[in-house]
This record gives sequence, C-alpha cells and structure tokens, in this order.
Amino acid sequence: MNKNLPLVPEQASSIAPGVDALFYFITIVTVVMTAAIFLGCLILAIKYHRKREDEVPEPPKENLLVEVAWSIVPFFVVMIIFGWGAYVFFVSYNPPPHAMEMYVVGKQWMWKLQHPEGHREINELHVPIGRPVKLLMTTEDVLHSFFIPDFRVKKDVVPGMYTSVWFTPTKTGKFHLYCAEYCGNQHSGMIGWVHVMEPADYEAWLAGVNRGETMAQAGERLFSRYGCASCHKEDNSGRCPTLKDIIGTQVQLANGGRALVDEAYLRESILKPNAKIVAGYTTTEMPTFQGQLNEDQVLQLIAFIKAQTKQQTSTAAPTKGGKK
Repeated sequence: MNKNLPLVPEQASSIAPGVDALFYFITIVTVVMTAAIFLGCLILAIKYHRKREDEVPEPPKENLLVEVAWSIVPFFVVMIIFGWGAYVFFVSYNPPPHAMEMYVVGKQWMWKLQHPEGHREINELHVPIGRPVKLLMTTEDVLHSFFIPDFRVKKDVVPGMYTSVWFTPTKTGKFHLYCAEYCGNQHSGMIGWVHVMEPADYEAWLAGVNRGETMAQAGERLFSRYGCASCHKEDNSGRCPTLKDIIGTQVQLANGGRALVDEAYLRESILKPNAKIVAGYTTTEMPTFQGQLNEDQVLQLIAFIKAQTKQQTSTAAPTKGGKK
C-alpha cells in the first residue's frame, strides 16, 4: 500500500496497517478541522469587518444548537481517536502467548541479538514470516531505542530494566533496524537489518549456523558455576526458594505485598536480592551478583529458570518461592 507514497515506510508487519490507519485518520481530522477553522475565521472577518467608523455592531445572538454542536462533535471525534489509539496500543503491547522469544542487548554502538537456540547475531536478526516474535530487551550502558520502521514498532531500551516489543512479519525481505534515541557520538552508526524468511528457509539458515549452547544451557552452566543449586533446591528444602515452575506465579513478600515473577523480577532478584524479600526468608541468604554478571549472562540465567517452568501463566495461584 505504501510503496507509492513518498516518505512512508512499507507495511511489513501485522501491526503496521492498524497504526497507519489511525495515523491517516488523525491526519485527515487535523487537516479538515484546521481548514474549517481558518475558513470560518476568513468568512467572519469579511462579513463582520467594520465598514465605517461610526458603525455600531449588532449584539451577538445566542444559538444553542451551534453551541452544543461545536462542543459535542469534537468530543466524539476525540473519543474515537482515544478508543482507536487505546485498541492499537493494547494490541501492540500484548504479544501472543505462543510468540517466539528473542533476546536483545543494546550497547554503544551495536545491537546484540540471541536466539533461544543459541545463535548470536550482531546488528542483524533473522526471523520467519508469519510467526509472532517477542523481543526481550535491555542495555549495558545508556538509553537506546529499538526501531523497525517497516514493522511500525519502536521501544526504548532502558538501563537497569527490561522492555519488550513484538511483531508478526507479513513480508519477506530485508528491513532497516535503527536506534531511535541519541546514544553517543556514533549513534548514527547503530543500525542493522531484519531478515524475514520463509519458514523452510529460516529453518535451513538456523540449521546451517554454528549455534553453540542454547540460552538455557548457558544459564544452567552459570547456575552451576556460581553454586546456585546448593540453595535453590527443587524440593524447596534449601536456604532459598525453589525456582521450579516459578515463572508467572505470584509470591508473598516479607513486607506483606505480592510480586509477579517475570523476567524483570528475576533480574532484580539476581542483581538486587534485598529489593523484594520472599516471606519466610532472610535478607542475608542471597548474595548480589551486581558487577559479576553482564546483561547477556543475566538473560541466560533467566532463560534457564524459564526452562524449569512447565506451564507459564500469570494467573497461577500464589506460591512460596521465586527469590533467586
């Protein structure tokens, strides 16, 4: 649709048509309303301009219908934009549960991407057409922004936290990847490509690359190296909670609150274990790994913990455990 429109990227994801439709609607409303206001100003200026120095203008006449119309009509137009925008936001914010998960770490000035199967890429991402892809993203240094114009997806990658974005490619080809947040003197060079392939071609590409160990295997190796298994025992008999089937559950905290065990919670528990203490455990059992693990290694540990979960659900019953 957009190939013949200058300065408008191609639509290459399932989200793109909805984003563009909302953009065009807002543009049309803006143009129509602006033209109507200027035209009204021009007409009134011509009709009611003073024709002689001693002219006394007529008292204004009230028209309830006009008063109501220019209040109600803009209200409904704004509510349509709000509702439409909220729908597009929620669709783009919530990935399908079966989405393929990739991991992204921003760094001055490159994108480091890793597939769950273990293959790593720098400034390139290969994905199959027609399959939802969720990106779990963080950064090692400063603020970045992951932007694929043809997919209409852009999300800030923030230091110290995880953000995510998802898309379903609808066209094969090679699409630009940018950092859309100024991140240093080589910001303009922080670019890359997303390669969308037919499923068979993607599987052939994946089989032909040197994968190395998977994300979960790398996380298991780290889990063993740092002696985590001696405290986090599967039968919950250790000094720290079990990590088996923990993702998606809610844990009771020592301060009386509750926390959802997701990737952000696990990251915080690894790097700042005293931030959220699970009820029944002390603040001294878990050492901090801040400065010992980089962002890639934290993601690998999280991938390993997620691999211990048979069924991921955010509505599971509360459980004792979850503090890494």
